[in-house]
Amino acid sequence: MNKVNIAQKFSQINEYWKPYIAAELNGQHVKLDKVKGEFVFHHHENEDEMFLVVKGRFRMEFRDRHEWIEEGEFIVVPRGVEHRPVADEECWFLLFEPAGTLNTGNVVNERTIKELERV
Repeated sequence: MNKVNIAQKFSQINEYWKPYIAAELNGQHVKLDKVKGEFVFHHHENEDEMFLVVKGRFRMEFRDRHEWIEEGEFIVVPRGVEHRPVADEECWFLLFEPAGTLNTGNVVNERTIKELERV
């Protein structure tokens, strides 16, 4: 039961689109990620995802629309919904999702990270 300083944890992250586990609870992971640029369109068959913006802003793109998520806001993407996060400038977000959720969902490519590190 140790408190977590989010800014201190983010200071340890030097790569974009590489989520790190900051905590675990009830079979869920709290992940931190710095992002910039476009990710890949993907979906998760069995998991919902929550994205909370800690710093900056990003655009969650869906096939038929997009939604800007600003600092201090979050969005929940339901399982099965195809989505792609895009950040024009560096953005820090916290993800809350079931342990074992693959960052690229149904897509496996060079951005897929199967074993996450901890910060």
